[in-house]
Amino acid sequence: MSPSSAALTVEKLSFAVGGAKILTDVDLEVPAGEIIGVIGPNGAGKTTLFNMVSGIHAPTAGRILLDGKDITHEPIHRRARAGLGRTFQTSNLFPGLSVLENVRLSAQRRLGGNLSVLRFPRRSDDATRIALAHLDEVGLVPLADATAGGLSHGDKRKLEIAVLLAMDPSVILLDEPMAGVARADVPGLSEVIRGMHRNHGCTVLMVEHHIDVVMDLVDRVAVLHQGTILALDEPQKIMADPLVQSAYLGAAA
Repeated sequence: MSPSSAALTVEKLSFAVGGAKILTDVDLEVPAGEIIGVIGPNGAGKTTLFNMVSGIHAPTAGRILLDGKDITHEPIHRRARAGLGRTFQTSNLFPGLSVLENVRLSAQRRLGGNLSVLRFPRRSDDATRIALAHLDEVGLVPLADATAGGLSHGDKRKLEIAVLLAMDPSVILLDEPMAGVARADVPGLSEVIRGMHRNHGCTVLMVEHHIDVVMDLVDRVAVLHQGTILALDEPQKIMADPLVQSAYLGAAA
């Protein structure tokens, strides 16, 4: 596969701090419309990889391509405009705003309007219509007027996905979407992620510690170990790989 045919391409990506190597020559291609899960033990470099791709930190070496365009040195807001969206391990919602206002703010950014209109939201304007449509996708319309900060962890994750969808991203980074979510809420959140992928055709790169969730959702699994990609293959093959079992699955047991 050539870099131009991949939705997201990471080439020889490296990152070091004070001589300590966090990532070393990471190569990863994510075809358009595919879901790839990234797994690995704590300290493997998963969050660092996401921080490089999303623009929080600049890599020491290598480059990042989004739909064939080099975004290695682009600021975060330009990556977002180019179609890159991300969720974080901890919630980055506006807790004092309502569920609807959180998504409406994202839609308003996409539409390029004056954000001050959020003070006087109208149920008939374009941003509100977009917001309600995405809240319907994730099952949160009944909570549209609730304060975001009062939601359960599972509902906050669903709201974060609705906020992302309102920006119409083509590539989404999900950073441990199940973190803090009650086990009973995991299947529902998994179905929201599956629906997001199915209905919007977006490309997804997901870090997740719940192996069962990863194996159920993704097309392929990338195993990150000591800052490098140890293996990339279909879930069943990854689970059966003796090298992966020794380096990650066995260590996690």
